[in-house]
Amino acid sequence: MTIGNAGTNVSPLGGRYRAKPSQAALKSGGRILHILSFLTSPRLHLRLPNSARTGIYSALIMNLLHCPRKWPATFAALFLGCPFQSMAAPDDVYLQEIGHRIPTLEPVTAVITDFDTIWIGSARGLARVEGEKIVDVPAVRVPVRRLIEAGGTIWAVTAPGLWRHADTAWIQVSTNAGIADVTAHRNALIVAAGSRLWRVENQALAPWATVDCPFPISRVVSFQESLHVQGAGRLTIFAGGRFGGLDMYGFPADQSWDWGAPPSSEIRDILAMGSRLFLATDRGVAELRGMSLTTLSGAQGLPYEDTTCLARGFTNDLWIGTTRGAIRKVGDQFQYFAGERWLPGNRVNAIAVHGRTVWIATDHGLGVIEYVPFTLAKKAAYYERHLEEWGQKRLGLVQKLEWDDALKEFVREAGDNDGGYSGDYLAAESYRWAVTHNLAARREATNTFHALRWLQAITGIPGFPARSVWAKGERGHKSTGGSGGYPAEWHDTEDGRFEWKGDTSSDELCSHFYAITRFLDLAAQGDEIRQAKSHLARIASHLIEHHWQLIDVDGKPTRWGRWDPEYFLTEEGRYDRGLQSLELLSFLKTAEVLTGEPKFAAAYQELVRLGYPQYTLRQRQTQPPDSVLHFLDQLAAWSYWTLLRYESDPDRRALYLRSYERSYEVVRVEQQPWFNFVHHALTGDDEESAASLAHLREWPLDLRIWSYHNSQRTDLRTPPGYVALKGGTRAFSPREREPMRWDGWTMQADGGSGGRDVVEPSSWLLAYWMGRYHGDIAAPTVTSPDLLTVPHSLDCELGARQYNGPPRPALP
Repeated sequence: MTIGNAGTNVSPLGGRYRAKPSQAALKSGGRILHILSFLTSPRLHLRLPNSARTGIYSALIMNLLHCPRKWPATFAALFLGCPFQSMAAPDDVYLQEIGHRIPTLEPVTAVITDFDTIWIGSARGLARVEGEKIVDVPAVRVPVRRLIEAGGTIWAVTAPGLWRHADTAWIQVSTNAGIADVTAHRNALIVAAGSRLWRVENQALAPWATVDCPFPISRVVSFQESLHVQGAGRLTIFAGGRFGGLDMYGFPADQSWDWGAPPSSEIRDILAMGSRLFLATDRGVAELRGMSLTTLSGAQGLPYEDTTCLARGFTNDLWIGTTRGAIRKVGDQFQYFAGERWLPGNRVNAIAVHGRTVWIATDHGLGVIEYVPFTLAKKAAYYERHLEEWGQKRLGLVQKLEWDDALKEFVREAGDNDGGYSGDYLAAESYRWAVTHNLAARREATNTFHALRWLQAITGIPGFPARSVWAKGERGHKSTGGSGGYPAEWHDTEDGRFEWKGDTSSDELCSHFYAITRFLDLAAQGDEIRQAKSHLARIASHLIEHHWQLIDVDGKPTRWGRWDPEYFLTEEGRYDRGLQSLELLSFLKTAEVLTGEPKFAAAYQELVRLGYPQYTLRQRQTQPPDSVLHFLDQLAAWSYWTLLRYESDPDRRALYLRSYERSYEVVRVEQQPWFNFVHHALTGDDEESAASLAHLREWPLDLRIWSYHNSQRTDLRTPPGYVALKGGTRAFSPREREPMRWDGWTMQADGGSGGRDVVEPSSWLLAYWMGRYHGDIAAPTVTSPDLLTVPHSLDCELGARQYNGPPRPALP
């Protein structure tokens, strides 16, 4: 590990810290001289050119001058070879959602928990849940409208009356067909039926009130030692033998509030929680505190306003059922659970909470969400196991899975950008090795590195890497599509054992340069250092020798492999030239720094003469919004990473930094952790750390791409402090859409593939381990193995069958 890799709270770009030095710092010149002496000594090995070191040294010294409190962390980084941790967010234990569905043939109208028993009601009657099975209760074979816990007892409200669960039996208490609700109030069990209130006495109902309510009662709740009665769009109190009361002038008044109004007269459920009474309506949730009624709607962040039911959670949280999913309110935050990932049907009829498990009754069955203690470290271990158990590794590459209708199983897809996406895994495992020195991490990193080398060697064209590779006769899907809607270009290898996918684009080159420089800086050893530098130098040489073009087997440039000035004169090239210039400059600058060969420096200077640096300033195009390609942001970030770290000319670096900050502001609203961690590592700014940590925690463990719909939501607005420059309004949590690679778009409202695809977790692993290395995320403080690790069980196949084709050939 080197100081060039370790700086997280310092900026290799310089100039981020503007505060006036403190007197204590100014008196510490001797300490600074010691640091300078150390930095210039042979003891410190840096894999950076002198020019790049200068920027890091100056930023480091400025950091020390202005921030004396960081001296301990700084010296730890220098002498122990570890990244700064002073800004790291703690990897605290959090509750990870794990969901599954239990489908039914008929709508589930009610659900309740009784210790470890889950009871559900439907038009067929009462049933209980045993594992994944629904078992009928023979005693109650009539339609169940509600299931209620009151007075320590479970009650079933059915069409022909009221039932009570006693010991192991269900006993009918009343045959009154108008019963709507049961509640415990002042040591009594009160039953609402029609317009009257009754009391349960000796397994029967006796009148409790001698007067009729002025409206049919739908719900009755004991709240703040008073009995609140709701129905027909009204809410009143029963006290002193009468419904309602008198206002300050002595006139009758049945309203339970003095200020405000419910958002709608269609009140569907009420729930008492502490000092608050909630009302579910078709236009939001009303909240009664004292005698003041306020509304929770889309303006306050409620994702959907057509609410149906309410339930108390397990940590003073509120669960809200809607006609389009379930919502969890935690403090001022709303979490939305809808679509195939969480629910078998979107209309929620009832919610029950037992322990840390939530049961959601829908028109098509039960959605079950269990909350399990996790750390991000444990999640990383889980995703490593996922890659193995789901068969997402093959020949050193990581793979997406697709459902095969004929085979009735998941298979691997040899797709357009397997090499590029595997670069995420190479970088992730390189970071993991640097943080943990876990031998498995270096083994995975070197295996993926040699796979990327193979993609270049397999084509037989120096400096031209393949997109992907296919073993003849293997089980899976071989991509049939190519760039720009053209057919895929597959070519046989000389030995006839493999095919490689051509028409390679700039995407793969950007990934190779980013991932392999990460490998070089963090994990490469011995001859791997020479191999990595030679690999990147061959790609850069190919571009120089072919006039800034990537030339395929047919002697022509690939569809997306042009960086030449002539291309920039075309209509398409004028649109692309900002990003293309950024990419090419980063390739050549990286090759120049890594090899020291004059031809790369000369080629870079030729690009400077042609004006390529100026093209980069506004490389991110955002118009028209419907035509924005979001994966281009990742290509740019890969390129900025190398260019900003290696450029030494102060004017050009200032230009590139302006370009980068402009581009980052475009994606900042998307709240993607990898983009945020790259920004922190390059600039020292970590203001998006909270959003990044939340994003990583909210990734689901189930990596299938379920369909999702968010365009109907009522909270579609851009958060304060952000601007949406590419279209869309706001980012959606991974729990509300899909797990995604970092070339995706977190602001896409609707999408998914019905669970027919499984994404590889390489992007998540890259963001997590990068965050750990650069000081965005601290190591966990807990020590229990249950909170840190997930045992591997390699004999378990959950997705695609393990690859059993020919091995990858050895490379020199």
